[in-house]
Amino acid sequence: MAGNSNKIAIIDGDGIGPEIMTEAKKLIALFLPEYTLVNVDLGGKAIDKFDNPFPEESQEKLKDVDAVLMSAIGAPKYDNLPRDKRPETGLLALRKFLGAFANIRPAFVFDALVDLSTLKPEVVKGVDLVVVRELTGGIYFGEPSLNDGERALNTMVYTKPEVERIARVAFDAAMKRNKRLCSVDKSNVLNVSQLWRDVVIEVSKDYPEVELSYMYIDNAAMQLIRNPKQFDVVVTGNLFGDILSDESSMLTGSIGLLPSASVGGEIGLFEPVHGSAPDIAGQGLANPMAMILSLAMMLRFSLNKEKEADIIENAVKEVLNKGILTPDLGGKANTKEIGEAIFECCAKEFEKA
Repeated sequence: MAGNSNKIAIIDGDGIGPEIMTEAKKLIALFLPEYTLVNVDLGGKAIDKFDNPFPEESQEKLKDVDAVLMSAIGAPKYDNLPRDKRPETGLLALRKFLGAFANIRPAFVFDALVDLSTLKPEVVKGVDLVVVRELTGGIYFGEPSLNDGERALNTMVYTKPEVERIARVAFDAAMKRNKRLCSVDKSNVLNVSQLWRDVVIEVSKDYPEVELSYMYIDNAAMQLIRNPKQFDVVVTGNLFGDILSDESSMLTGSIGLLPSASVGGEIGLFEPVHGSAPDIAGQGLANPMAMILSLAMMLRFSLNKEKEADIIENAVKEVLNKGILTPDLGGKANTKEIGEAIFECCAKEFEKA
């Protein structure tokens, strides 16, 4: 599908999406002047325009890009549509189209914001972990599935190749960090989890430098609150990963700071964790930091631009340390002011490099 096209697909999204994407685009112009931006409709905008959350027109555009940078999608006005017409269905279809089977969700606590967390500062200070969630298998996609009004059924299914490929993504991530990986399952109850654990152990033989541990999902959920600093990289299935990644995001005190990546296919998808927040759209109240940090993940994972990614991440830290904060962080800066402050820090460092 993709190659070295020097094109990046941009999905502006709904609600606050276009506002925060505007700030990310300024940094793309700084770091990637040779790249062309391709606007792609998805979610609410695509429904309004094509009556389809992921139309063929968008699919065609995505066949010739190097990465996809997406803002938040969705709005209450679409909630009553049939399920196959909703913005979220478009996102699932996009991930499937891209072959993105691995969701990478970092959770880190900035020193300047340690008091924002609902947990004690001594518990969360220094937290820096990554949840690697399998995206395309498990109970969300297993068959049979039914609900006849009297009885409902969902089926949890994983195959050995599916577990092996997500395990390798997680081990590779651990190799680039502190070389510790915790695999989360429920192998004391579920056959699917026993297969999961067996395959992860098998894959671990190819990564002798990585310290592998295991936890049952219920204990892992508890340990994330009790002592989150014990974790480096966590790998788990679709359902458990959905739960743990949201739990880990709240360690930080604000979901507005967290990026994510969905990878595995030829083209990576990068997006903030937070929603489209239509209630504050157009008011300049949105925090663009998660969007900007998603751009940093794109630079690192899809474009092999580690230096540029580091510059962006350090710029975000610098702006936070200066106390330049949006209202969700207890400050008064607007979306544009945050974007400009980060841009200035990046431009200064980029010029030195």
